[in-house]
Amino acid sequence: MGFPGTWMTTSESVVYRVVPKCACSTIGQIMYYSDHGEFFDGDIHDAKGGMHKWALDESQARIAANVKSHQSYAFTCVRNPYTRILSSFFDKICGIQRNGKRYRGKLVPLLVQKYGIEVGGDDGKQEFDQIASFRRFLLFARDTIRWRRPMEPDIHWSAMSGHVSTFIVNGGTYDRIFWTEKFNDGMQDVLSAIETPHEVDLKAIPRFNESEGHGPKRAHPVEDYFDDLSMHLVFEIYKQDFELFKYDFANPASKMPTGEIDLEEVHAKLGE
Repeated sequence: MGFPGTWMTTSESVVYRVVPKCACSTIGQIMYYSDHGEFFDGDIHDAKGGMHKWALDESQARIAANVKSHQSYAFTCVRNPYTRILSSFFDKICGIQRNGKRYRGKLVPLLVQKYGIEVGGDDGKQEFDQIASFRRFLLFARDTIRWRRPMEPDIHWSAMSGHVSTFIVNGGTYDRIFWTEKFNDGMQDVLSAIETPHEVDLKAIPRFNESEGHGPKRAHPVEDYFDDLSMHLVFEIYKQDFELFKYDFANPASKMPTGEIDLEEVHAKLGE
């Protein structure tokens, strides 16, 4: 299986396991800048050079050799499951993508038909019941993850622990896992632990949120989207994410982690 979703700087200063919807655009641009002294012109996910990616055939041997021998500092970044699944809904389901089309073509019409989900107009301005539609989307997300129907689970709403685990199962070791909610502290720890061709001043780095503006704005506080049933579904899908990455399941309004991530526990439980 190798190391899907793994990026590495061309200088091999650092290795990163991408977790979708967890600041991956900003992290990728920081890695690119640390090698080249400039940002990639465009969405870093589209870059076909200037960085090693597992999705590029020519990068796989370099990444595999590095990760298996733990030559470079390796890290990833995680996010509160409540805000992550909400972000996935507004970006991927309600939003228009970079190519000017709906995400995954026929996905949204399928959701409208089978789950009664509304997504607003193509301009993102049409009013719709965000809370009701999101809760129906949660049912769909649960169905894809638990029963793999009506489609396979998508990387943007499949559990973070699943992404994080492939790196471990196939022979990788993390030196750091940090939270998007404490991004500057975590990213600075990574930068302080490695040597890069170009120095990165984290305070001067813009945030690259490639999904921003794709869809309608969230109209309510996070906690308004989650009633008892919604919380039950979220826990069913993301139980391990809450436990391993120390987020508060009981209170959707509390997005900050409640304790420190235990790397030994993560490696033990996700390496099985």
